[in-house]
Amino acid sequence: MTEFLHPTVLFLIGAVLIPVLNGLLRRIWLLLVPVLAIISVATATPGAYGSLRFLGQEILIARVDKLSLVFATVFTIMSLIGMIYALHLKRADQHVAAFAYVGSALGVVFAGDYLTLFLFWEGMAFASAYLIFAKRDQAATRAGFRYLMVHLTGGVALLAGIVIYGAANGSVLFGPVEGAMGVATYLILAAFMLNAAVPPLNAWLTDAYPEATVTGAVFMSAFTTKTAVYVLARAFPGTELLVWLGTAMAIYGVIYAVLENDCRRLLAYHIVSQVGYMVAGVGIGTEMAVNGAASHAFAHILYKALLFMGAGAVIYVTGRRKLTELGGLYRTMPLTVALYMIGAFAISAFPFFSGFVSKSMVVAAAGYDHRAWVMLLLTLASSGTFLHTGLKLPYYMFFAKDSGLRPPEPPRNMLIAMSIAAALCIGIGVYPAPLYALLPHEVDFVPYTAQHVTESLGILMFTALGFVLFLKSLDPEKTISLDTDWVYRKGARAFMWIADVPVARYEQAVSRFSETVGLRFLHRSANASLRADLGGVDAVVNGVASTILQGGRRLRRVQTGIVSQYAVAMVAGVVAAIAVYAVVWQ
Repeated sequence: MTEFLHPTVLFLIGAVLIPVLNGLLRRIWLLLVPVLAIISVATATPGAYGSLRFLGQEILIARVDKLSLVFATVFTIMSLIGMIYALHLKRADQHVAAFAYVGSALGVVFAGDYLTLFLFWEGMAFASAYLIFAKRDQAATRAGFRYLMVHLTGGVALLAGIVIYGAANGSVLFGPVEGAMGVATYLILAAFMLNAAVPPLNAWLTDAYPEATVTGAVFMSAFTTKTAVYVLARAFPGTELLVWLGTAMAIYGVIYAVLENDCRRLLAYHIVSQVGYMVAGVGIGTEMAVNGAASHAFAHILYKALLFMGAGAVIYVTGRRKLTELGGLYRTMPLTVALYMIGAFAISAFPFFSGFVSKSMVVAAAGYDHRAWVMLLLTLASSGTFLHTGLKLPYYMFFAKDSGLRPPEPPRNMLIAMSIAAALCIGIGVYPAPLYALLPHEVDFVPYTAQHVTESLGILMFTALGFVLFLKSLDPEKTISLDTDWVYRKGARAFMWIADVPVARYEQAVSRFSETVGLRFLHRSANASLRADLGGVDAVVNGVASTILQGGRRLRRVQTGIVSQYAVAMVAGVVAAIAVYAVVWQ
């Protein structure tokens, strides 16, 4: 791979070296590796790299094209922003996990075969799970184990699909699925949809992300679901099922956000909603739709990270994350409020912010493909996003009632990271041409038309009016929302009851039976076998051996060594043989 330095190599080597560095040297290293990765991706030459054969299969470690490059570009940019945000951490463990996480995500993006993809897919699961465990409290530990079990289950489904797919097609190269869908492709699709948090496979996200560390949640918001969007765009473009699942996701996340009191859980539901636009775009499958999915993934990573950084900053300085416990923070955290609101405008698709030039491409693609219902529902979901992420969350977190909290602004490195993300959200929204140039297909879309701007502002202002009129109805409450995680939470309890009660009792009954009836039978059988062995087999063997010994002794007596006696014996033997022959012949 002389023409392409795989950025995964940079991050994995970087992760190994982090623990041996300290102080200023470690901080420089944490920033240098992402910068080198950005350069590596920016200078990459499209092509196939690292081709070899393994177990009779062609392996392609890296495939560089426009689709992989657009995701790799934003991943490396996000790695730099995330590392700046986490620069204040003293312990090396989260930095190591974050490097391994980013490196694994880049490994998936560039993977040219399913085996390489699977290796890095599982690497992402373990590295990201540590960012939950690193919080070191009971809720995080439980959420981390649930997160890990769900993703390992998805990994098993993916591996099973890969094995069946390879056996049926004679190749494990990763590319668009052709022909009729079979067991293998459905297993692979299910694994991809799980990481994309497609309902009902979404509850791991809203369960785990709020429990991660402040800095870990920022990384998690950027990579897992977006690598899933990438692999769906690579393997399943134009799959009709994804159109309707993605549209349902967009509405589903918005509805559940209404019920949330936890600021990061609310933002997590909007990840589900926004990824729904991308999944629907992949399902539509036209060039404009795939471009829209890719560009929206790019924009989403930046503005969602900014939102999680803003919420994380509040949690960092106050130790609280419930909207009912916050309020009045604008007095002492004006910079955090301003930066958060830039992310809120971006996710709400305000004109001149990044979401406007990416989300609208997916909606327009649905319209051009004559999907009126999809277009309408995605537009309604956008309105709901502004209602909760752009209005409800900042109002109750920063304004509303005075909670009495007077926290300072977060550390400077956090504000710098948020400022970079905010600048990109505005820059992309004002001048989208560089982003459009990165997209996999030629872009034939103009976001800033008078009609589009007017319609968008009308919907957003109408939403703001509704927020003011129904403000009391939107007051957060101290409740817990039941999602599809209820199934495996209750299912796990049922499983443990089965293991602890009927299975345990059955095992005890079997043990008692074996210790009484079974062992007695075995002891008696063993004693009978011993007697038979001593009285029967040994007697026969010893008798045969004694007979052979006695015959040998007698034979030795015949061996006198006198030649005349041997001659007489030979003559007698000849005579006896002739006599026997004569009798038999007659």
